[in-house]
Amino acid sequence: MTGLDCIAALKALGEETRQRILRLLFKEPLGVNEIAARLKVSQFNVSKHLRIMREAGLLEVEKRGRQKLYSVAAPLKSQVASNNNVLDLGCCTFRLDRFPK
Repeated sequence: MTGLDCIAALKALGEETRQRILRLLFKEPLGVNEIAARLKVSQFNVSKHLRIMREAGLLEVEKRGRQKLYSVAAPLKSQVASNNNVLDLGCCTFRLDRFPK
């Protein structure tokens, strides 16, 4: 990642709820309602967090009918899979198994 991308990603990952969302989305693509239910967070807040993470390049969105499914960006997902559950942003690394549940 470039310096600016790294800064945006760090800002996005600097909030616990976003870390929890990312941990969920590494397992499977989910919609806003499902994320809100699993994390016991309002749909409004989940949508806000997803927008920040998407703008930082951490997430991808797939539209299925009226629903949007969010998933981890493919390059990040493959990098973490080949890097023993470690997300390497270039400037720092994160162990995904240490993210809050």
